[in-house]
Amino acid sequence: MKSISAAGLLFLLQSAVAANVTAARPTTGPFANVTGSVDDHKVCRCSVFLPDTTFPVQRMESLEILAQHLSNKFESELSKIKNLSLMVNELESLDKHNILAVRREILALKNKLQECEANTNQSTTSHYIPPGSCSHGGIANASQPFVIQLNWRGFDYKYGAWGRYTSPLNPEKEFYWVAPLNTDGRYLEYYRLHDSFDDLLLFRYSNQFRILYGQGSGMVAYNNYMYFNQHGSRDMSKLDLSTNTVVLKKTLPDAAFNNRFSYAGVSWQDLDFAVDENGLWVIYSKEASTGNIVISRLNETTLEVISTWETRQYKPAVSNAFVVCGVLYATRPINTRKEEIFYTYDTNTGREGRTSITLDKMLETIQSINYSPIDGKLYVFNDGYLVQHQLTFQTLPQQK
Repeated sequence: MKSISAAGLLFLLQSAVAANVTAARPTTGPFANVTGSVDDHKVCRCSVFLPDTTFPVQRMESLEILAQHLSNKFESELSKIKNLSLMVNELESLDKHNILAVRREILALKNKLQECEANTNQSTTSHYIPPGSCSHGGIANASQPFVIQLNWRGFDYKYGAWGRYTSPLNPEKEFYWVAPLNTDGRYLEYYRLHDSFDDLLLFRYSNQFRILYGQGSGMVAYNNYMYFNQHGSRDMSKLDLSTNTVVLKKTLPDAAFNNRFSYAGVSWQDLDFAVDENGLWVIYSKEASTGNIVISRLNETTLEVISTWETRQYKPAVSNAFVVCGVLYATRPINTRKEEIFYTYDTNTGREGRTSITLDKMLETIQSINYSPIDGKLYVFNDGYLVQHQLTFQTLPQQK
């Protein structure tokens, strides 16, 4: 409330007296908020109530702060909405791509199913194939793994090879050989010979020999000789199992060596020897073949190369390989418990092919696979364990 002196309000009072308003009665004109009275000295005293004209600075500041806060919050929420919109658009795009990918996968599976059905319709009947015979249409299936035992040197010796062989001196008798590499996975130094399967199971051996030195898990025994890659070279060595004597060394022309093109997951297997119904083979690569698999048929007596075939399959992309009736079969891992025979090369026709035959495995890595034409079995060295798979073969159309 503000007080104003009588002199300043003389005009107001005169107007009030002229309107015959008693001094004690409140004014009722346009100045309804003015009240007055006459004191004992006949002096008029008035009170006027005026509005507060002070500018509300603090309130304005509060309102500005509130407005800024609301503006920031609005911008934040708007940004969230924009981000959500972008995410929705991305999800929609991703969903479209996923749908397309699923459709392509379904189409690929349908094509594979049709191919399998076609192969099944052609020939899926298996029958007994006499050992050593090639009167069949290739491998149809492989049995579940039959785990024989851990190799004789122990669990730390994860690399190596084993198999069955015959001797010309006693062709009716079965012999077995086991050759674990040293723990470095490179040196072939010791191997054992067993005169029967029972002896193998009982760790009873006819001979335990030491050699200096083989390299890698690509060795094989055939007709009382062991063939292996001589350490640090592209030389092939022929070892007499009766005397533990290297009787012949021969350089394999242009072969890559010293871990240049070994198998996937298995080092130092540049030269991989194999035996089938036709004789002795070596699987390797050349620089000129850009690492693709090369197959050579060998003369077992002289180690001369008889014939050579170059494939289009990159050797370090396969985990192992073997030969049956002149057909190369290559494997690859599916996961830690399954391997797949997926690739073939027929040296009889020069044709490459695809197949899908699953090999169950006990442990993660297969270091070597040797095929024995004596009994039609695969002899697998699986992280130190000796494992067998019995193969079954497709029936030729004319044999139905």
